[in-house]
Amino acid sequence: MSKASHISRGRRFVLIGLMLAGFAVLAGRSAQLQLVDQAFLQEQGDARHLRVVQVPAHRGMIVDRNGEPLAISTPVQSVWANPQELVASPGEMARVAELLALDVDRLQRLIGQRKDREFVYLRRHIAPDRAEQVMALDVRGIYLQREYRRYYPAGEVAGHLVGFTNVDDHGQEGLELAYDDWLTGQPGAKRVIKDGQRHIIEDVENIRSARPGNKLTLSIDRRIQYLAYRELKAAVRQHHARSGSIVVLDSRSGEVLALANQPSFNPNNRRRLRPDRLRNRAVTDVFEPGSTMKPFVIAAALQTGKYRPGTRIDTSPGLFQVGVHTIRDMHDYGVLDLTGVIRKSSNVAASKIALSLEPRTLWGFLSGAGFGVSTGSGFPGEADGHLAAYRRWRDIERATLAYGYGLSVTAMQLAQAYSLFANDGYRVPVTLLRREDPAPREAVYTPQVARAVRHMMESVVHAGGTAVKAAVPGYRVAGKTGTVHKSVSGGYAEDRYVAVFAGLAPASDPRLVAVVVINEPRNGVHYGGLVAGPVFSRVMAGALRLLNITPDDAPLLQTRSRHGGGPA
Repeated sequence: MSKASHISRGRRFVLIGLMLAGFAVLAGRSAQLQLVDQAFLQEQGDARHLRVVQVPAHRGMIVDRNGEPLAISTPVQSVWANPQELVASPGEMARVAELLALDVDRLQRLIGQRKDREFVYLRRHIAPDRAEQVMALDVRGIYLQREYRRYYPAGEVAGHLVGFTNVDDHGQEGLELAYDDWLTGQPGAKRVIKDGQRHIIEDVENIRSARPGNKLTLSIDRRIQYLAYRELKAAVRQHHARSGSIVVLDSRSGEVLALANQPSFNPNNRRRLRPDRLRNRAVTDVFEPGSTMKPFVIAAALQTGKYRPGTRIDTSPGLFQVGVHTIRDMHDYGVLDLTGVIRKSSNVAASKIALSLEPRTLWGFLSGAGFGVSTGSGFPGEADGHLAAYRRWRDIERATLAYGYGLSVTAMQLAQAYSLFANDGYRVPVTLLRREDPAPREAVYTPQVARAVRHMMESVVHAGGTAVKAAVPGYRVAGKTGTVHKSVSGGYAEDRYVAVFAGLAPASDPRLVAVVVINEPRNGVHYGGLVAGPVFSRVMAGALRLLNITPDDAPLLQTRSRHGGGPA
């Protein structure tokens, strides 16, 4: 064999040997990785693809007293991007911007300004089908995140009461804000495996289960709420009023069955929310109650024993001088008993009664009725109203207080106060939540006094009273009107009014109390009996029917039926 052949053969053996050695090294390394380093490598792989992700929890429902939904959470998708991973052509970015209803230049600036971040929202709360279209583009670095959006089935009918949440599902107004902690769910957590595109390919472990928020059951009756909203809105439009409020209470339990304001807002359309429409005027706005205060002054007078229902007061000649001030009635009503004082709404008589009472005594009964203190409803921003300390009262202040000037109330406070006459003199706390247990009660007037004043207030809706249009066919109604000049800089405006009616029914065994406030009616009619009274009548008639409350004035109902009469 030649020398060249030996060299060629040797090289072949060397090459084969090197190849075998290489295979041996690879086999050894493979064995090491599979057997020795397996746990380490598994841990490293998991560290790159194993993630702990949050499991969203939906917010608790808000329902009315009958279980009808007022606020619910629906699942939606939010689109987000990781700017450090995002790779997209100009055409793809244009398509993404189109699907997200964004300007493409704005979208690129949004991402460009956050290049150092790993997370940026592109669009929150979009419809599932739109989210699927975005993901179908298969753009690297764009992902979806499941969230919840709040929806309000009653819309603006219950907007002021329920309120709304922000994009992060935190309460911002109304009961959504007041009970945010109760309604907010607790997110869960789970360990998952994600692929290189950050898609979840396997659930590994449930670390913590998501806990939905708690359900909140309100005292509101959605049917009565709608009725109150509809009638209030119609009245505000009819009288070209600046605003209006209505509160309907279950007098026995203190539960608020309806609460509405005008102007209102739709919590489902949060892009067009106007700050001036968000205020729940029924609990945050105060006004001077006018002649709706007269029943409380008469109740205090009866409670002292100095007066009886038949006590007569001379109001002639329709004027009453208190220091340098003159108090006037619309007419010379002559001599009136206490029922006549309420029926005719005499300022002169009410002032004389107030001045005959000890200031401390009068203040005590007014304070006991809830004036000057919050109702404790728990609604955010509720006003306390104002009742000055009796030590600072001058004679003219005591006199004007008797017909509702010099103090301020909210519609909610006034409704709670009138519930004293419905509850035989007992004050019941107001609540916006459904009450399961009997309400606590605090005595302010004796039952005899409360019933006497209630009977007097029935005359207001009869012929000769100031609120014939507040009557409810088939039911006895007790109530009182108020027509208040609005306070302005330097005194009171001659052409700006607040029209008020407060009342209860059925008067023989009261169940419902309602207060209607119309702020600045501007169509030429401004009296409480003509502006607020008809709203009370229609809302109360509907509510009594919805609650199946037995009529207590059947002879009147039959008489109207025979003569073809309708509601007063």
